[in-house]
Amino acid sequence: MKIHEYQAKAILRKYGVAVPKGKPAFSADEARKVAEELIRETGNQTLVVKAQIHAGGRGKGRYKEDPELGGVKVVKGAEEAAKMAARMLGKTLVTHQTGPEGKKVARILIEQGMEIDKEMYVGGVVDRVAQRITMMACAEGGVEIETIAAKTPEKILKESCDPLTGLAAFQARKLAFGLGLKGAANGNAVKFLQALARAFDGEDASLAEINPLVITKSGEVFALDAKFNLDDNAEHRHEEWHELRDTSEEEPTELEAKAADLSYVKLDGTIGCMVNGAGLAMSTMDIIKQFGGEPANFLDVGGAADKERVTKAFKIIMKDRNVKGIFVNIFGGIVQCDVVAQGVVDAVKEIGLTVPLVVRLEGTNVEAGRKILKDSGLNVTPALDMADGAKKIVELAR
Repeated sequence: MKIHEYQAKAILRKYGVAVPKGKPAFSADEARKVAEELIRETGNQTLVVKAQIHAGGRGKGRYKEDPELGGVKVVKGAEEAAKMAARMLGKTLVTHQTGPEGKKVARILIEQGMEIDKEMYVGGVVDRVAQRITMMACAEGGVEIETIAAKTPEKILKESCDPLTGLAAFQARKLAFGLGLKGAANGNAVKFLQALARAFDGEDASLAEINPLVITKSGEVFALDAKFNLDDNAEHRHEEWHELRDTSEEEPTELEAKAADLSYVKLDGTIGCMVNGAGLAMSTMDIIKQFGGEPANFLDVGGAADKERVTKAFKIIMKDRNVKGIFVNIFGGIVQCDVVAQGVVDAVKEIGLTVPLVVRLEGTNVEAGRKILKDSGLNVTPALDMADGAKKIVELAR
């Protein structure tokens, strides 16, 4: 689950992570009031107006309706902040992470300006090899960390957190010294890193990126930007998360699938996939690519799928206008092939079938399932196995 920068900073602030003073605004008038409040509080006329979307690269991004305007702008005074907010709100911001379609800006963050001496990068991830939370740091901030990791991986410092004690002080000092920080900046960075690690663990995050982490001339350390993703698997422990979710930023079909308890992720390809089991779903996408196709989605109907779930899954796939063919790949263990087959038939009869459909069934009640499809009168292409099904659907979709 992704959240906005201002929401991430509010969470970090609770754990003692130093962030600039700022508040969100949803209109130009609200932006003016927030700006006036910040100026009174800080005595600083310099403000930063930041578009809030679920994507990085906002500073380098450009609005479709206003190509001269980026997603992050420094302004002077409350009136200029209001004018900038009016320019940003309601427009579509395109960054390297949004794709060419971009995302509409419905909220902005007004923040105090800062005198920056250095920019760096720190972040936390779940390291599945070490099976621990790992904190990372790099002396080069404000750039794409993926580029540094690919070209100069030795520049990225790493420390794994003990599951019981978290990031130890000596580990935080090791990272701070590795960044070349001394004096007050070093001490503040140690506190910052330990607080960030506590926030990551305490909030069940899956990613926490501070890029850039800034050092002021007086040695203060601040999270100038914050990207914080929450692990959906821990949602049952955090009732407050529903208030953080911005459904306007999420794919409508993914929300619909979530409500139906289906694991669905929309992709950019043309072959719709309906599979039972996450491992089989991943393998199905791989084999489609092997035969020259591109999967349009990840969709796992689960091991205990009934007819209604299968029907719902099929309808969700059909809502994607990019889909040129559908591959149903079922290995019936707990789920029964005849149940899946009846769900597919019911869905097709209800909404129609305008693209090729290939079905591979194997496992529990497979013969009954194949008979249901054969007797349905629908234009369904059977497959002998996974490879046969993938090859057929790629060819038919073309």
